[in-house]
Amino acid sequence: MKKLLVVVDMQNDFVTGVLGTPEAKDLRGKIKDYITSFEGDVVFTRDTHKENYLETQEGSKLPVVHCVKGTPGWEIIPELWNLAEDRTRTRRIFDKPTFGSTELAEFIRDEEYEYVEFCGVCTGICVISNEMVLKAFCPEVKIATLQNLCACVSPVSHATAISAMQTCQIDIIEG
Repeated sequence: MKKLLVVVDMQNDFVTGVLGTPEAKDLRGKIKDYITSFEGDVVFTRDTHKENYLETQEGSKLPVVHCVKGTPGWEIIPELWNLAEDRTRTRRIFDKPTFGSTELAEFIRDEEYEYVEFCGVCTGICVISNEMVLKAFCPEVKIATLQNLCACVSPVSHATAISAMQTCQIDIIEG
């Protein structure tokens, strides 16, 4: 079975920066350990905004400038950066201007992955969005969320997202 691990938005701004949470900080070593033991390919996503972020629809609803391309907050966290750049393990880094990436879903479809696991932040926004886009592009691909390797704005919003994922026939597993 061709397997893929998607590490969603483990960027400085979401972990230790302007939108960081204690839960996201706690994921750093756990995700690193999981990546190094994962038997399959690995890709990363990176939330990517322009300097005019506050002028966008998202910026009007979340008026906190974050993940502006080229800034330190946009970079993948140091604990994972070397793993992200290791092309023997990592197939790609997907820069995405919105919550879910159609480019990632197309890649998964075109590469014929049969099983995809997701971890990272934010469970209730970008993790679930990428899973749902994938579900639309590849309805027969098995999708799993590593619930203990995801974090959200709060533990309550994390639990709500996990419940929604289960309703959408996404497997919820431990990493």
